[in-house]
Amino acid sequence: MTMTTRTARLRTLVVTGLATTGCAAAAITLMPATAQAAEATQAPTAHTVKATAGYSRTTTAQTRTGSGSNLDGWIKQSLQIMKAKGIPGSYEGLKRNIMRESGGNPAAQNNWDVNAQKGTPSKGLLQVIDPTFNAYHVTGTAHSVTDPVANITAAANYAAHRYGSIDNVNSAY
Repeated sequence: MTMTTRTARLRTLVVTGLATTGCAAAAITLMPATAQAAEATQAPTAHTVKATAGYSRTTTAQTRTGSGSNLDGWIKQSLQIMKAKGIPGSYEGLKRNIMRESGGNPAAQNNWDVNAQKGTPSKGLLQVIDPTFNAYHVTGTAHSVTDPVANITAAANYAAHRYGSIDNVNSAY
């Protein structure tokens, strides 16, 4: 095996390991406490994360204008709604949690954990399950768990009720 082949294989293994770790971290994301208790006793057997091919995480000066068609814009829109509704949270807290939960992919979906096995997979930027989204949905946002602004805002609302703020969340929640 050549050095180039070994390096390429190592890169593949590292990426696979990171993807697996990310899925494991998302397993108990944004679910009611009773679901977390059930999750703790289950061991995952396989995992899949869905993503859209057209999604981009570009952070050039052009995309950091705050338009609603990219991560920066979705976070800024959500922060405006959160401020109006009295939901605490910062850009940094939202972005940190989004990057951990979905890597910034609004179409991310966890299809392997106990919730997915029961028919309610975690979805979107902050990996929210449908019952949590419905319970913490914020009026003024789309009533769709996969809508980026609605997903962020509902997750921040949930985190505010459970942890005081999304800023207080530093691991899967």
